[in-house]
Amino acid sequence: MSRTASTTADPKELASIAARLRLAITRTSRRLRQEAGTGLSPSQASALASIENHGPLTPSELAERERVRRPSATRIVGRLAQDGLIERTPDPLDARSALIAVTPRGRSIAAAMRKRKNAYMARRLRGIPAEDLATLERAAEILERLLESDSQTPAARRRLP
Repeated sequence: MSRTASTTADPKELASIAARLRLAITRTSRRLRQEAGTGLSPSQASALASIENHGPLTPSELAERERVRRPSATRIVGRLAQDGLIERTPDPLDARSALIAVTPRGRSIAAAMRKRKNAYMARRLRGIPAEDLATLERAAEILERLLESDSQTPAARRRLP
């Protein structure tokens, strides 16, 4: 596809690009999980990051943010609490619910994960041509925009499995 192509590009070409992007993102994500070195599952690591960035949250809010069902969020919260990475406190607005927040130990683990993942990516980017680096920076901006627009549309949420 040319750099000036619009969204009216050939559907087969778009499907091919989508497949390549999916595979590259999946493989990168897998490698970053391996680099994290925390022993947390991908779901636990993601939930910890969400709680750190957006907490305190109720388990329902975490489930919505992570796009998982409430029972799955409850299991993840249980494990993170058991490991001392988060703590539960009563929700002052709803006595039937709790708020979950990251503990100092959880913050330390999350920071270490980010540091290792960022270092891995920096090592991989070292030495690539400036033009390629600029292209990757632009790709990151585009992917961020796609993800933001997806998370803001109720219809997009209904399409997720």
